[in-house]
Amino acid sequence: MQLHDLKPADGSTKKRKRIGRGPGSGHGKTACKGHKGQKARTGARTKRGFEGGQMPLIRRIPKRGFTNIFHKDYEIVKLSHLETFEAGTVVTPELLLSKGFIKNTKSIFKVLCNGELTKSVTVMAHKFSDTAKERIVSCGGKVEIIAN
Repeated sequence: MQLHDLKPADGSTKKRKRIGRGPGSGHGKTACKGHKGQKARTGARTKRGFEGGQMPLIRRIPKRGFTNIFHKDYEIVKLSHLETFEAGTVVTPELLLSKGFIKNTKSIFKVLCNGELTKSVTVMAHKFSDTAKERIVSCGGKVEIIAN
């Protein structure tokens, strides 16, 4: 067997349908497109969601609610999370991220007063609840606000 003798196995390939090449081909005249109508024309394509002139579903259903463009998502850090660090630790966003308490250092995070705190730690965060701030300071820790 030589390279020029190679060919696909019998039945593994099909001949391409040559449409619009005369009546002898069996695909002449209308070129497999049926008779007339929108789908027989060139460039025949309807817009997404077009339902043949019927009022589309997207326009039949009423609109509800709105999106507030000023909404900010805060990541929450609890005092019980801060309890896991050793006394005297400076808690930064990077440290919280490495421990898995926040998902992203670029997002705004807020310290809330959930749980107990008995150690003195320096916490760097964007926002603090008033009670969380009091508890951190009462344990001998410091509160540092990061600019957004």
